[in-house]
Amino acid sequence: MRLVHAGLVIATFVGSFAVCGTPTRFVDVSPSQPPSVLIILTDDQGYGDLGINGNDKVHTPNIDAFARESIRLTQFHVCPVCTPTRASLMTGRFNFRTCAIDTFKGRAMMHPDEVTIAQMLSRGGYRTGIFGKWHLGDNYPLRPMDREFQESLVIRGGGLAQPSDPPGGGHYTDPTLWRNGKPKKHKGYCTDIFTDAAIRFIEKNKDRPFFTYLATNAPHVPLEIGEEYAAPYRSSGLDETTSRVYGMVTNIDGNVGRLLAKLRELKLDENTIVIFMTDNGPQQAGRFNAGLRGVKGSVYEGGIRVPCFIRWPMQWPGGRELPQLTAHIDIVPTLISACGVRKPEGVRLDGRDLSPLLDPRHGRSIWRDRTLYFQWHRGDKPEMYNNCSARNQRFKLVNGKELYDLDVDPAELRDISAEHPEIVTAMRAGYEGWFKDVCSTRGFEPVRIAVGTKHENP
Repeated sequence: MRLVHAGLVIATFVGSFAVCGTPTRFVDVSPSQPPSVLIILTDDQGYGDLGINGNDKVHTPNIDAFARESIRLTQFHVCPVCTPTRASLMTGRFNFRTCAIDTFKGRAMMHPDEVTIAQMLSRGGYRTGIFGKWHLGDNYPLRPMDREFQESLVIRGGGLAQPSDPPGGGHYTDPTLWRNGKPKKHKGYCTDIFTDAAIRFIEKNKDRPFFTYLATNAPHVPLEIGEEYAAPYRSSGLDETTSRVYGMVTNIDGNVGRLLAKLRELKLDENTIVIFMTDNGPQQAGRFNAGLRGVKGSVYEGGIRVPCFIRWPMQWPGGRELPQLTAHIDIVPTLISACGVRKPEGVRLDGRDLSPLLDPRHGRSIWRDRTLYFQWHRGDKPEMYNNCSARNQRFKLVNGKELYDLDVDPAELRDISAEHPEIVTAMRAGYEGWFKDVCSTRGFEPVRIAVGTKHENP
């Protein structure tokens, strides 16, 4: 089914499809096959690093146009840092359940028993490919190719120019990358290389459902980008760091444009679910972040609220903003519902299927409020109340003691905990129950890699 309209104005709504202007009619345009899926995830790009979110300095015309065509989740949240977000995105589960609790020193490895969206879709007949940053384990049985990504072209660890890179391989230009487990030197800029590979994968699988996961390592440090991208920002008066970040973002924008153009060229855009999102807030403070408090690593909104745009023209009419509280854990249940894929037996998903919000066929669906929890800190084991937040649609409790009313104070400037002790008590109890639950799933013993198997030699 596709929404057909003329001169339609779509209004922001809560839990229902609200329109004003010309009457809307529904035409049965059911897809002949399940939708393909393209997820684009960028690294350390904050909510404010896009023109569509009010930044008049950064140049992102392709992503902005895509956002206007899409459903924009304006209260979408992730973890404060990248590995935890990626674990939740891949599994639909809180990252504390998966053993992927930090970004290095062995804590960025997701337990091999976790079932990924690639496994779910692969077993449903999809071709699956990842291009870019995985950051959930570099050795068997933790690699993307061990998680039923049938094609992979990835960096190791958390990024290029980090200890996981081979000597001489760690640069954004001409990097050494791992294709299906084998290292190979490539020519060109990393984001361009990954996008080229994603396009080839889509072309090769255009006649069947595919899942393409493009996870850039930009605009993560080191801020390596060609002068043709950074110089215009520097000339406009921006500092060197911001100029390089925005240059990397503009390069991403160009590659997003190439991908979307390829979908149109292949006549796949109507029946492909495309999701654009980022993994956490900006790493560097001082640049525009839409008035949000905090940066990467913080559980204030600036560290965990990120852009998320979803487009599926054949089924979910775009051009809408949804203000309901949503998160990374919701992507898996939403996709397996849309793609007609079964949830694996015995797997507990923490996220919600967002179809009642995205699909107008659900009518005036009631969307129940909920509380989501976010936490991250260094170390081998989570500690209660260490850099944590509990957040429902209106209120947010930070570290068990600071309370903010986000309806009137989205910048989290005024602590109202003394005025509402009953809300603090209730949210503390909810957080403590959640913490005990997720920490008891399998504990936090480090995941072990296998040595001397036929799957990885040496």
